[in-house]
Amino acid sequence: MRNRLLLAISFLLSIAGGALLRGDAQGPAAVDPALLGNLAWRSIGPANTGGRIDDFAVARVPGRPDAIYVATASGGVFKSTNQGTSWTPVFDRVDAMMSIGDIAVAPSNPDVVWVGTGEANNRQSSSWGDGVYRSLDGGRTWKAAGLADTRHIGRVVIHPANPDVVYVAAVGHLWGSNAERGVFKTADGGLTWKKVLYVDDNSGATDLVMDPQDPDTLFAATYQRQRKAWGFNGGGPGSGIYRTRDGGATWTQLANGLPKGDKGRIGLDVFRADSRIVYAVVEATGRESGVYRSGDGGETWEAWSSLNPRPMYFSQIRADPKDRNRVYLLGSNRGFYISDDGGRSFRDVFSTVHSEDHALWIDPDDTNHLIVGGDGGVSISWDRGQTWLFRDNLPIGQFYEISADMQDPYTICGGLQDNGHWCVPSATRNRNGIANRDGFNIGSGDGFYARLDPNDARTAIIEAQDGRANRVNLTTLERQPIAPLPPERLKRGERERWNWNTPIVMSSADPRVLYIGSNIVFRSPDRGVTWEAISPDLTANADRASLQMMGGPVTERALSRHDGQASFSTLTTIGESPIDAKLLYTGSDDGQVHVTRDGGQNWTDLTPRLQGMPGGSGPPPGTYVSSVLPSRHMASRVYATFDGHYNDDYHAYAYLSDDYGRTWRSIAAGLPATSVHRLREHPRHARLLFVGHERGIHFSIDEGTSWSSLNLNMPNVPVDDILIHPRDNDLIVGTHGRGIGVLDNIASLEALTPDAMRAEAFLVPPAHARLLSIYNPQAWYGAGQYFAPNPDFGAAIEYYLRDGSKDEVRVTVSDARGNPIRGLKGGGRAGFNRVSWDLRLEPPLPDGPRDLSAAGGFGATSQGPLVLPGVYAVTVASPDLAGRQLKGELRVDGDPRVNFPEADRRTRQTALLNLYELQKSLAAARAAVVSATSQIDAKRTNGRSAGADAGSRLSLLQADINTEINSINGLSRAIEGYSGLPTTDQRRQLDWAFEDASKTVEALNRVLQSDVDIPSRTMTVPPKRQ
Repeated sequence: MRNRLLLAISFLLSIAGGALLRGDAQGPAAVDPALLGNLAWRSIGPANTGGRIDDFAVARVPGRPDAIYVATASGGVFKSTNQGTSWTPVFDRVDAMMSIGDIAVAPSNPDVVWVGTGEANNRQSSSWGDGVYRSLDGGRTWKAAGLADTRHIGRVVIHPANPDVVYVAAVGHLWGSNAERGVFKTADGGLTWKKVLYVDDNSGATDLVMDPQDPDTLFAATYQRQRKAWGFNGGGPGSGIYRTRDGGATWTQLANGLPKGDKGRIGLDVFRADSRIVYAVVEATGRESGVYRSGDGGETWEAWSSLNPRPMYFSQIRADPKDRNRVYLLGSNRGFYISDDGGRSFRDVFSTVHSEDHALWIDPDDTNHLIVGGDGGVSISWDRGQTWLFRDNLPIGQFYEISADMQDPYTICGGLQDNGHWCVPSATRNRNGIANRDGFNIGSGDGFYARLDPNDARTAIIEAQDGRANRVNLTTLERQPIAPLPPERLKRGERERWNWNTPIVMSSADPRVLYIGSNIVFRSPDRGVTWEAISPDLTANADRASLQMMGGPVTERALSRHDGQASFSTLTTIGESPIDAKLLYTGSDDGQVHVTRDGGQNWTDLTPRLQGMPGGSGPPPGTYVSSVLPSRHMASRVYATFDGHYNDDYHAYAYLSDDYGRTWRSIAAGLPATSVHRLREHPRHARLLFVGHERGIHFSIDEGTSWSSLNLNMPNVPVDDILIHPRDNDLIVGTHGRGIGVLDNIASLEALTPDAMRAEAFLVPPAHARLLSIYNPQAWYGAGQYFAPNPDFGAAIEYYLRDGSKDEVRVTVSDARGNPIRGLKGGGRAGFNRVSWDLRLEPPLPDGPRDLSAAGGFGATSQGPLVLPGVYAVTVASPDLAGRQLKGELRVDGDPRVNFPEADRRTRQTALLNLYELQKSLAAARAAVVSATSQIDAKRTNGRSAGADAGSRLSLLQADINTEINSINGLSRAIEGYSGLPTTDQRRQLDWAFEDASKTVEALNRVLQSDVDIPSRTMTVPPKRQ
């Protein structure tokens, strides 16, 4: 009984002590993401790179705009109802994987949309899915509809008359064998499914087409394939073409005229105007690979063309719906292939937009209208592919690695899938935001690392696939290859072992020092001019010819053999200690972890220490090492993460050692069951950790004991890299599907400790604010232009309320003398609240009309002047705090780009304050006019006498006051709009403003005191400061 009582008391205290602490499956002290207040990610693109597209679906209703749906490889689903002028993400709030294999709209109901998750393009970078989803309202809401273990879906086909009848071609697990693959059918809208075509656990269905004249006739392409960290096998006896004539009840394998031996990936299409004509692009050995055509509904086939570009990645063929001679084949490195003789010959058409396409939609009513999608996004043609409009307004870039410099604002650079290396500023001085033109390209190929020198903003070290490293001059964009040669010249036929994503480290002790890893570590003291090998082979040096996949080795004759995987037993990560530059760690794709404490003279294999952890809690042998991170807070501490999905293992693996790797403990409890890509420490707090994984990002406030989601407004996209900007304290992520995201100023996460959260309330130490000169261009862009949001141009004031507040929360900013200069209304939600201060004094006309003479006649509110640089006091108060106030200091700095002498700044500020006080006096005068006029009108209404012409004179005075307020407002903006002393004429205008205001106020006093029988106080004009 006593134990129960103590337990009950403890439970009540835990509730009273911290609403943010949660004791669920996420860990003993997980933070409820719903209580993180106004924290939100800024997606900053860039959008001019695009990203991989897997499919399109178009809903067409006469009299309504087409609804275009775009299925992205790892960024979710987007929708446009204006031909791509703008896009709306419609799958973001679904708790699902964001890799989309296919999308389909019901022909009989445009509001019914089906999505199959998990792309079917078989790359080593491919993400995976968790089944199919259905929307009944055009993508506004979604519901899971099963097939969660299919992982990769190649096609979704919907019955033309019944939207509840759906077929799914499921390829199945890419990285292993499983039974939930093949062709599935539902007749009840996804409530139940029947596997209607199945070959074996290694062979799924990669394509599916329906006869446009007979919905019970379908053609399916099956595909035997598997991938591991060490390679790929893209074919076998399980690949083939099947046909059903009874809605999937029975299937016939079609073989007459098709290649006899093992086949690989197959793509299908049916000519809409004559369904007897069926096309197949078939991967096979030798010259049998290519385009095949049937003229009798699949009974017989004829080899039509030997063209078949990179079949495991493309294999998409499309027949023009009306022209039997026009056929498109995707996969060109220049554009795409077009045939005008029914597929016998193809010409490679340069499209002028990114090539390597995976999706093509041909308008069935106007075949001049095409939409194409590939590794570089979405493009639209209205002239049958002669010209293309690239839609550079989809921020779906697939980043691998990112880094940032120390400029202000800082620049972020990173490498992207098939789009090279791009840089984008974290903010601009343009009020519209960050535009595509602000981004710039610095490298090509499959981009990976882009290391920016923190001491030299002109220098970057970049790396493309398989160790192609370059040093880039960011001023001239000249590039010099710097990848090291092996210590000894290789024999003919031998090759170095470089990982596709080769690790590069720029030393934190000396940015001129670089490390790069093949299967050994190289060190350069001079930015890659010279290199020295400082390690032996740090991998298991596995012979992949002896390894097994799908029950056997991958022979020399295997189709698409090891596509994308040039080497194995390579280094994947290098970590240099920020405390000790001689302390280095490495990890490899075959599961090896090593350490050196003497700069590479001696290395210790830590792999047995990890695999020998108690209770088998270590990573399985051979698991891909995704990151090793030496701590910046403790020399002996190191973190390691592993990515098991290459072995079809979807557990999270994250470990910590406090003794240089001799012993380890798992810190993965509370992370979602998915691949872990990267772990980062906060630069000031060892307890604050961040983990990027295939479903987003988590954070820990207790050194990994518990984890909480930090996705916030970001969808469940893969987060491949993370960094915390050391000056601005921004959390930056490189996502593989939605570009770069920035969580501005994570001081609130720094303040999150279990003890702090049990407090009734606290103020987060405010970050430094900057007085930035922001440009407001006179330009119009329309809806098609992409702009990413800038951060708030002001100071963020954050505070935590454990229980929330039902009363008004008041935030007050005071100057160094304690004088209140600005009052702000704060939120009262439980948890964190954020208020933005625009760094201005109180508005001089808080309730006054807009200045209709400003901003080109569009109107502008009167603003108080910007404050001077300095330290300001912040106070947060609420009756719910029982008289207690939260207090802190906020430092405001000047614009770092502006050379503004302090004496000149104060002189300008004096002029602005004179105008500010004058506006407030005129505002009081205007209020007196309004009051007097109302009282005169009231007297007249009651039949009492009032001054005969007092009302008209007050009306004229009110017009004069409004004119003077508007003039002062315009003069204030003009003076504040330039960081320098006011001009002579501006000072004259200021004198005139005081003269005019004095005359107007004097006239007003005469009217109020002599012509109107209404008691009133005397209006005054403040003395002008000197």
